[in-house]
Amino acid sequence: MEWWDLTVTSILRGGLYALMAVGLSLVFGVMNIPNFAHGEFYMLGAYVAFFSVAAGLNPIAAIIIAGIAGFAAGGFTEKSVFYPLRRRSKEQWIMNTFLLTVGLSVAMQNLAQSVWGTKFRGVRQYWPGSVSFVSGMSIPMDRAAGFLVAALMIAIFWLFLSKTTTGRSIRAVSQDETGAMLVGIDLNKIQTLTFALASMLAGVAGALLLSINPAYPTMGLMPLYKSWYVVILVGLGNIGASILGGLVVGFLETVSYYTLGAGWQDIFSLSIIILILLLKPAGLFGTAAKGV
Repeated sequence: MEWWDLTVTSILRGGLYALMAVGLSLVFGVMNIPNFAHGEFYMLGAYVAFFSVAAGLNPIAAIIIAGIAGFAAGGFTEKSVFYPLRRRSKEQWIMNTFLLTVGLSVAMQNLAQSVWGTKFRGVRQYWPGSVSFVSGMSIPMDRAAGFLVAALMIAIFWLFLSKTTTGRSIRAVSQDETGAMLVGIDLNKIQTLTFALASMLAGVAGALLLSINPAYPTMGLMPLYKSWYVVILVGLGNIGASILGGLVVGFLETVSYYTLGAGWQDIFSLSIIILILLLKPAGLFGTAAKGV
């Protein structure tokens, strides 16, 4: 494979990793929650997209509905699970939320299995055809369009965080909760919105990849692991660097796959993560995470 083909494949893979990782990083940076149920919102988005397409809706509508479903489910989860915990538990917050999200992950997987069964549910393709490059490389339209939608979502989300009052409030809470509260920011509203937005991004990612990864109850585990690779690589809670981190992990996996063979990409990524933890525990672009 030529370097151009490797670059294109890395970018396509990394863009979707970044979409998941930004949400995971956002929840940790703002709420100090290591969300190990993040993959289940990815799973929810995939199921919602499948049933939307099966009902006759076009792919764009299915992806939008999956994002809305992720947003609603995330908001409901925060209000019903994390808000009560936040009112009652101040000590051992990281450990408590870690255990809670692991339990939530198992519960959501079993709920999905009870409701939809273990059958794989996917679509043959969203959009027919492929995209050809000068090098002769051909990429399915679904994968190319998925990357473009992911890139658009990340760009809109970044503009939201940078240019809107609500977005700046989210960033303020991530930097200093006490200071944000002193200037009148409602922490409860911001934290609910944060979790809902992160879940929305995961839901969109699940919908985008439905033609490649069909929906089934435990499908969120691998995207979750990939997201944590990215977040650990760049530093816990570093939202902006998660975009670059997604591309880096995509590049590492692509290069290791085509040079060492199938199955080596995870070993290679994990080896890099171990080195990062040993040499720079805060991540390549991170500082000590709050509360840790």
